[in-house]
Amino acid sequence: MREGLAPGQQKSWEITVTEDMCPSFLGKRVHPVLSTATMISYMEWVARRTILDYLEDGEEGIGHSVSVRHLAPAPVGKRVSFYAEVTRVEGPRVDCRVWAEHDKARIGEGEVVQYILPKAKIEARIRAMT
Repeated sequence: MREGLAPGQQKSWEITVTEDMCPSFLGKRVHPVLSTATMISYMEWVARRTILDYLEDGEEGIGHSVSVRHLAPAPVGKRVSFYAEVTRVEGPRVDCRVWAEHDKARIGEGEVVQYILPKAKIEARIRAMT
């Protein structure tokens, strides 16, 4: 990992909620709002953005844990901002506080933990599972 990744650094990402981001099960849409699964996916993405500039050749980030609470709805058409702030860097471990909000509410918050590891180690672990 390159030098410089430190607590306090932040990244953000914005989206507009679309129909394909709504919760659906067995082909039936449940609500016309951002699904929890989609919210978590964007939270992971914005956390990943915090490490991208610090990956060295032969390294990759890998998810370790996600802990999130979904607090409020984001209807279709609503613009949502996602944020990640690095809270801890300990060896290969990078912890981020994440949150998402729109103009009326904070819609979710939590933590994403990633590890920066050699690609060869990640690939060997994947191969061991086949």
